[in-house]
Amino acid sequence: MNLINLFDLSLVGRKNKTALEFGTDSFTFGEIDLRSNKMANFLLSKNLVSGDRICVYLENCVEMIDLYLACSKTGIIFVPVNILYKEREITHILNDADPKLLIADVEVPGGFSALQLVDLIQDLKNHNDSPVKIRTTGDSPAALVYTSGTTGASKGAILTHNNFISNGMNLVTCWQITENDRFLLALPLFHVHSLANGIHCWLMSGCTMRLLVRFEHQKAANEFLDFKPTLFFGVPTIYIRLLEQSTEIAKQIGTNMRLFACGSAPLPPQVMEDFETKYGHVILERYGMTETLMNISNPYTGERRPGTVGFPLPGLSAKIILPNGETAAIDEEGEVCVKGPNVFAGYWKKEQATIDSFIDGYFKTGDMGVLSEDGYFTLRGRKSDLIISGGFNIYPREIEEFLLEQEGISEAVVVGIPHETRGEMPIAYIVPSVNFDAILIEELCKKTFASFKIPRSFIAVESLPRTALGKVQKHLLPKP
Repeated sequence: MNLINLFDLSLVGRKNKTALEFGTDSFTFGEIDLRSNKMANFLLSKNLVSGDRICVYLENCVEMIDLYLACSKTGIIFVPVNILYKEREITHILNDADPKLLIADVEVPGGFSALQLVDLIQDLKNHNDSPVKIRTTGDSPAALVYTSGTTGASKGAILTHNNFISNGMNLVTCWQITENDRFLLALPLFHVHSLANGIHCWLMSGCTMRLLVRFEHQKAANEFLDFKPTLFFGVPTIYIRLLEQSTEIAKQIGTNMRLFACGSAPLPPQVMEDFETKYGHVILERYGMTETLMNISNPYTGERRPGTVGFPLPGLSAKIILPNGETAAIDEEGEVCVKGPNVFAGYWKKEQATIDSFIDGYFKTGDMGVLSEDGYFTLRGRKSDLIISGGFNIYPREIEEFLLEQEGISEAVVVGIPHETRGEMPIAYIVPSVNFDAILIEELCKKTFASFKIPRSFIAVESLPRTALGKVQKHLLPKP
């Protein structure tokens, strides 16, 4: 079975039901099916075949959904690219994925040649909407999603139809998502939170979805009150913003809602408590990552324990492993490791990195945690130096390597500091070899990195505290 076999429960079985709202447009499931057929025929006309890659550099739009479904129907591998990425980041992904086609609606940083969305839409008029007949299986790659590694080099996670099927079926079942739900999706489709969870839950359940270009807190109240959703997926930053709504508006929104789910970064327990007070709902926090999609979730029915991520989802196994490879005792800290049909097929063109990321069949997440006596997993921080800001991953070494390329900088280290709305923010400590111009370095970073990766301050220090073996002792750095 492949994804389309499941999606057809909605695309064909609910063809006359309203499926999607985007801006002023509305589409039935049948119309979405025909649109994606036309897109599939367009891709095939470009001589793309199963296994080829297309990179998509687009903000949220209906055509991005059309492209994803067309890839699922043809066996072409969908490669979403973060629209906040700059030339350095995009160049690496395009070189690594080696796509046959790049689709964008703006000029791509780096001067890469891309098929512009407006031209694609025009070209679609020359193609029919007849179904394509290309066989894919559950083991066929569906998407290649890039996630940074601790080395700073972005790696492509190969996600199969079965990975997405397992993930979607688990969430639809465990969170009781049905065709009667009204789903408001404001997360970017280039992220697995929106793609793997949002799009798949929508199509597998047959609910009605309103897709936003992005979350805008100034417009959030109007979107909620107009659409009256029952289901919403967010990241901690969004829920912190939603707490800014008046008690009256929050109460109105909460009246229609059935489930608020949160992921991509740890949810502060205080936010969870304040949100329940204001909206009348306990946010359901869960835990996942690009390589594994959803691993662990607080229960839909039962205690959603603040500060924890809950229990492994059906068919998944999770345990805490100590540095010596043994399983940790109850409440003993170690690395969270998982296995199951949700776990990716490996890193693109990186066999050794794939081998190194597993132990006894379990994927090593790099996150530290503990397991309680009654089965709840609690995350305690990251084994690596990963910084999560507003739901986006930031790997310090990537920024450090760039800083060290700049004239006048002899040493550099990037760390995350707490931030009240984004969870964490990166800051940089610099050991200059000549006079240090923080403003100039910041401008260079702005030209190179996505906005969320830019250090919020550049602190000059005489030296970096190191161990006898030369490792930087980040906890000894001066407080900003």
